[in-house]
Amino acid sequence: MELVCYLHPGWEPLIRPAEVTREWMTASPEGFAYRCLPLNIANAHGWEVLSPCSFEARWWGGPGTDQVEIRLVGHDKVEMPPVSIFGQGVLTFHIAGLFRTPPGWNLWVGGSPNRPKDWIYPLTGVVETDWAPFTFTMNWKFTRRFRWVRFDAGEPICFFFPVQRGYLEEIAPKFVPMEADPGVLQQFKDWSKSRDEFHARMARENPQAGSDQWQKHYYRGVDVAERTGSADHQTKLHLAPFTHSAAAPARVERARLARSRQAASPRIAPSAPDDRAAEIALRRREWLLDSMERQRELASENAKIERRVGLTSEEFLERYYAPGRPVIIVGEIADWPALSRWTPGYLRSLVGSKVVEYQGERLSSDSFETDKDRHRRQLPFDRFIDLIENTPGNDAYLTAYNSASNAAALASLHADLGFLDKFLSKTVGEPHGMMWIGPAGTFTPLHHDLTNNFISQIVGRKHLKLVAAAHVGKLYNAKHVFSEITDLEVPHLDLSRFPSAAQVQVHDVTLSPGEIIFVPLGWWHQVRALDFSVTITYTNFLWPNDYFKTYPEEPATG
Repeated sequence: MELVCYLHPGWEPLIRPAEVTREWMTASPEGFAYRCLPLNIANAHGWEVLSPCSFEARWWGGPGTDQVEIRLVGHDKVEMPPVSIFGQGVLTFHIAGLFRTPPGWNLWVGGSPNRPKDWIYPLTGVVETDWAPFTFTMNWKFTRRFRWVRFDAGEPICFFFPVQRGYLEEIAPKFVPMEADPGVLQQFKDWSKSRDEFHARMARENPQAGSDQWQKHYYRGVDVAERTGSADHQTKLHLAPFTHSAAAPARVERARLARSRQAASPRIAPSAPDDRAAEIALRRREWLLDSMERQRELASENAKIERRVGLTSEEFLERYYAPGRPVIIVGEIADWPALSRWTPGYLRSLVGSKVVEYQGERLSSDSFETDKDRHRRQLPFDRFIDLIENTPGNDAYLTAYNSASNAAALASLHADLGFLDKFLSKTVGEPHGMMWIGPAGTFTPLHHDLTNNFISQIVGRKHLKLVAAAHVGKLYNAKHVFSEITDLEVPHLDLSRFPSAAQVQVHDVTLSPGEIIFVPLGWWHQVRALDFSVTITYTNFLWPNDYFKTYPEEPATG
């Protein structure tokens, strides 16, 4: 099915596949809200239009159009600013696109599901987009007078998805006694009994591990007897981004080319006579990467990050490592003592006052990640634990960059770890990996690595956003392996500066204790700790992983 957005000259709408994450869900204890699969599916069930500017608005309470006051924040000129045209305390956005759906299909248009906003509410419409030569508006109605409401640039203002016209009127709803279908009745009784037993066990045992605090049947798509409910059960949606066709306006193509040149090969500085040839070469390179990624995503298994149990060494190599495909591995480290022992108090007592190196005062600089050497600090380990227990956030973090300096001090922790013999080699200097220890709120900006990596979560949870390596031309690779975009979740991400970022498919993963994610070479990712967290990363795979040796260095500056 094709969904077309026609662009008039000057129109550049910011549209992306809807994100599954919500700030309030991420803030729920242990990310509990994400265990509700219907919420997750609804969150991502369409495309979002993002605000082109930051602004504030308020309603004075009257019915007239002059009763809505709007003031732009940090913008001198915006092509399509929000307006008041309906009165009745309604704020209106003109959507810069003329949408076309196949015959018989409408667009449902409203606000992003499960994304509440104080004092204002998104109105909903259903638009016949298979024939109408008209654009539509997105409208929000104030629910309180005199309150300033702020929208940030890049914040979702509209959410849409296709719906088939007429099918609702063909549905014949009816009530049926459950006893009329013995199979359904028995399934319900089995579920009800299982649910009661589960709640009773929770009351008796009070398990601490988040994964033991919910039953997971619906999430996994099975009933209580482990029978599969549906062959096409979904745990995540993977919507394609809007892409420019070959008929895109020349100025759009030139702008895209300029961005791709900067992003895809920032080290190339051709002389003037070769400039045109370099442009063509870079355009062809970007075309090839984009085309390969689109083709790869034709296979449904490549459109999502699988969770696997019981992977063999051979299957991991053939299915994930060699193709460069991420996977979340569950169960391989479940019996490691560290998962239950490594509380802050236990770590403090085991390592004691041995001096460790960490990254400190990170909040003092926006370049804390690229200027890691300037943030090297030292403390006795017990004092470091005291520091991060009492100071959540991104200011202090013991990272893999400090591993060589901390090898001796942290060696006593190795007794609580097992070893991933199926995947890793012991014939390296530090076979037990690289430690990351920090409070809730530590953050590693958007980047890619020069090696394949295992990220093994031991304590706490981390939220990752991942983007396929082939999208390098859309992620504004600036210095070394880092993007000019430090955080894909920032609410005021300037998509007028980074328009290509709206086109990439972003995978959201919350990594819980006992889980490992394989991040292939070149895959972009950013990582945020949701709790006090201990993570171990490994690069010592059984297979070649030394591609970094031929990575082109940054040119010397003088």
